[in-house]
Amino acid sequence: MVRFAEVFPDLEILHTLCAKLSWSHFCQIIYLRDDLQRKFYAEMCRIENWSVRTLERKICGMLYERTALSKKPTDLIKRELTDLKERDKLTPDLVFRDPYFLDFLGLKDTYSEKDLETAILREMEAFILELGVGFTFVERQKRITVGDDDFYLDLLFYHRTLR
Repeated sequence: MVRFAEVFPDLEILHTLCAKLSWSHFCQIIYLRDDLQRKFYAEMCRIENWSVRTLERKICGMLYERTALSKKPTDLIKRELTDLKERDKLTPDLVFRDPYFLDFLGLKDTYSEKDLETAILREMEAFILELGVGFTFVERQKRITVGDDDFYLDLLFYHRTLR
């Protein structure tokens, strides 16, 4: 409880988070060493309604460190987390990751693009969970025309919030 009080001294922020997160969520978050990490995971839990198991999996998978957000200067990270908290505004830096962990696809060290596409389709649910909340699968081999040239997108995904 002392650690909890140290990590969340602002009662207004705490009140907002308590409406969405359980004590078990807080037990996972309060022992993270970096304040920005704690804020990131708390807000993502609130926005995306993560279960405690999902939160634990995201922390163990180093989600914060893999987002584009974590590679920005501290002031910009704070600004984006404030926007997320105040306006529920997701940005591409909060959504996209580098790298994505695709171990669940069961591919060997070297594989072709077609092998990757087939494995993703076979494991679509796990893949979309790795991408994050808000993504939807649109089409396979989507044809687009640029000028007089036709191109095919292997797999087309759409993020509903970012549009």
